[in-house]
Amino acid sequence: MDNRKFLPFLVIIAFGLFVVIGLSSSLFYTLGPAERAVVFYKFGEGLDKQNIIGPGFHVKAPWNNVYVFDVSENKVEEGMDVLDKNGLSISVDVSIRFTPMPSRIGYIQETFQQDYISRLVIPEVRSSVRQVMGRYTAEEIYSTKRSEVEDAIKSETADVLGQDGNNVIMKALLIRAINLPAQIKQAIENKLQQEQEALAYQFRLDKEKSEAERKRIAAEGEAVANKIINSSLTNELLKMRGIEATIELSKSPNSKVVVIGGGDEGLPLILNNN
Repeated sequence: MDNRKFLPFLVIIAFGLFVVIGLSSSLFYTLGPAERAVVFYKFGEGLDKQNIIGPGFHVKAPWNNVYVFDVSENKVEEGMDVLDKNGLSISVDVSIRFTPMPSRIGYIQETFQQDYISRLVIPEVRSSVRQVMGRYTAEEIYSTKRSEVEDAIKSETADVLGQDGNNVIMKALLIRAINLPAQIKQAIENKLQQEQEALAYQFRLDKEKSEAERKRIAAEGEAVANKIINSSLTNELLKMRGIEATIELSKSPNSKVVVIGGGDEGLPLILNNN
């Protein structure tokens, strides 16, 4: 068999394979578990925002563009200088965790493209941090209202990122560090220490007042009780109690000597009124 007859076919097949291999990056693409994509059709409807491509192996026309988004949770750490309510400069480090809405990545691509983090997320976080901290003093931000400031920044940032047109879900926002000028920081810490000492002193005073009031009430109660007892100790009652005590004493099996007083009652000496 003449192999020369098949040579053109082999050349065509080899050329076809070469073309397919060369275009494979333009024809085939694979999305991982945390990836979603949208396609831009150059000769068709343009950016298809409704059809979200899921994980797996896919084929496309080489002239179409595929925009891939990571829809897992992202994290950004930002450091910035802000002004407090009184115009004092404060250095703040914050962390934000977020994710794009998987069903809305087409709209994110249309508005911000794939660098939505630098175009949207970071600027909005910085803006919210500055606006919120501008409503508080350095002392409140540093100590007394830190959690309140953090919650306000988180709430306002989440509202902005999640609104229509932005389509980003914020998971968490944390203030990692607040750095004040050394002199201001020391003044705040001294003030807080003095406040704690004043509270401790007031606590001791309140405790001592409570103890004094308790003793006063106990003394008044004891005085009233003694007054009632004294008013009830009549001669007839004492005589009756003495007789009862003598009877009980006589019932004792032990040897005893009972000394009778010289009074009219004839009671044991220790019970005699004379």
